[in-house]
Amino acid sequence: MEIKNSYTPCLRTGDDIKTVMFDVILALTPAILLSLLVYGLSSFLIMVICVLSAVLTETVFSKIFFNEISSIKNLSAIVTGILLAFILAPYTPIYVAAFGAAMAIIFGKLIFGGIGKNRLNPAVVGREFMTVFFPLIMSSPAIWSGNSLNISELKIFSFIIDNNLTNYLDKLLINPTGSIGEVSILALIAGGTYLLIKNRISWHIPVALFCTVFLVSSFVKEAEISMGGLMLVGIFMATDTPTSPTYSFGKFYYGMMMGLTMAIFWKFGIQSETLSYSIIILNIFSKKINKVFRPAVSGYKLNLIKKIFSFLKISILIFLFDLLWVLLHKFDIIPYIVFIYILVTTVKLISSKNIK
Repeated sequence: MEIKNSYTPCLRTGDDIKTVMFDVILALTPAILLSLLVYGLSSFLIMVICVLSAVLTETVFSKIFFNEISSIKNLSAIVTGILLAFILAPYTPIYVAAFGAAMAIIFGKLIFGGIGKNRLNPAVVGREFMTVFFPLIMSSPAIWSGNSLNISELKIFSFIIDNNLTNYLDKLLINPTGSIGEVSILALIAGGTYLLIKNRISWHIPVALFCTVFLVSSFVKEAEISMGGLMLVGIFMATDTPTSPTYSFGKFYYGMMMGLTMAIFWKFGIQSETLSYSIIILNIFSKKINKVFRPAVSGYKLNLIKKIFSFLKISILIFLFDLLWVLLHKFDIIPYIVFIYILVTTVKLISSKNIK
């Protein structure tokens, strides 16, 4: 019997990939416009470079690997470029951003066989490559505080009536204290609402993630929560269809475990890489989570004891993997893991039947 690889389906609607990606771009548009308003040319250049690098890389390497370039028409490379730009500092050098976008496409998507087959979120992969190959630049305070901001605040709600609530709402509208995509929480929420209405994402992962993080932050004093970063991850990155579970209970568990993973990293003093690490780890376990929470086949009785055992087993495995990742980070071994990842995935692609 021939055994074939199975992949989390990239689409679960009657729409094609291009339509879904276009909706994601529309959902990101409010945050794009506000980031341009705040950071101006710097933000514009980073986003343009990331998108151009992603599109060019997909075109060239799709031709090299698969002898076709039709995948460029589905807009997924553009989405990857925008999301990568969104998780970068506003004054990241453009050549570093271009490198990250190229790596996101090659080692985040194409290395697995293309869209829908990727095991890790491409934008996060790109950022980790940037951190490994340009550690001094990515850890430099200068990329976070370059030139002066075009605008640091907007008085919209407080212009109508000035009180604590309206001042807080203005902060949610614009608060340039993090990465490019974190500049407006309200813009991200608006985009997420649009995706929910269009049925491009479900509520399970974001709600589980947000509730878990807010709960554990009461007990983990080391937690440094970036509301914008959390919204960006929960709405646009953790819900990436190929790298997240299919079933509702699996999605909720996935979001909850991502929040608990963040808490573990905070507790052990990991701050700047917490969101990226958490996404990568839960991406790794996504297929196993899918298997655990797969509904019973019609006509077959649910084995509750087996389900509970599987639930406990995968939960323990994730927590152990979290602790292992903490050790790898503390002893600066993560770069070597990236090098091994490059070697293994490259050999796997070369030896597969995907290359034409």
